[in-house]
Amino acid sequence: MRLRQLVIVAEERDSIANQICDVFDLKVAFHDDGLIHFGLINSLIPLGDTFIEIVTPVKENTTAERFLNRRGGNGGYMVIVDCDDVAKEKERVTNENIGIVYEVERSEGHVIGKTIHLHPKHIGGAIVSIDKMEPESAWLWAGLDWEKCVSKNDNAERLCGVVMQSHDKSALCKKWEKAFGVKADENLQINFSDSRIKFVDDLDQRGEGINAFELSVKNKDIVYEKAKELGLIDGIGHVVPVLKERFGEKTRFKEYSQKKSLSQRFGVSIAKDAISLVEEKAEFAKYGL
Repeated sequence: MRLRQLVIVAEERDSIANQICDVFDLKVAFHDDGLIHFGLINSLIPLGDTFIEIVTPVKENTTAERFLNRRGGNGGYMVIVDCDDVAKEKERVTNENIGIVYEVERSEGHVIGKTIHLHPKHIGGAIVSIDKMEPESAWLWAGLDWEKCVSKNDNAERLCGVVMQSHDKSALCKKWEKAFGVKADENLQINFSDSRIKFVDDLDQRGEGINAFELSVKNKDIVYEKAKELGLIDGIGHVVPVLKERFGEKTRFKEYSQKKSLSQRFGVSIAKDAISLVEEKAEFAKYGL
């Protein structure tokens, strides 16, 4: 198995697609008109022979729309892996009591594509799809001519990972182990032939789901500079020098922290004195004083 396609659901397809293409010097290769059946429009962006897909709901009460509402905005939505035999994988996940909510075999030209979608409630975190293409080099979901749109730059290479987050990362990892039939290592990482799925705590407080996608590039500084130029990041480095470079050397920083209690400010002696005073008043009260 290997990661072949990662899907982002976004409120506005074109703006997200343009940002990804600008930062990594990529091109949109395909729009699948058939997705309107599911109330979606999409864009497919090839990265080597792997793909980023952006989908946007255009009808009410779609799964994608509910996802946007539940997680509070754009985010990772679906993980698609390539396998050797879909029928064999279907039998395996069924034996693991994992339901299948969608299954299709489609052919176009010389390409045959097969896919099964696992039940999200049985997996957690994202929609998982297990796919198979014939021939192996094809990817029908991106059309028949996607290779013409593969970027010629020598920097961006391929998708190489996805980061899943959860308040119970170990439990989520175990479910995904069953989904793929692959045991995670001691770092809660499922390793494929050239990619990985890593499980971490709920880092952004958006709940269980995809926290990040990982892309392999030859020179990350080129990506950083382009993202900075587009205003997608402020800078890479320690917050103080980065902000001073942007706003000037006279930039001042104020530290905010939890206020100290009276006992922390003045020491425990004030508490001891108060206790002594209470005890003294109690003694005098015995005599009506």
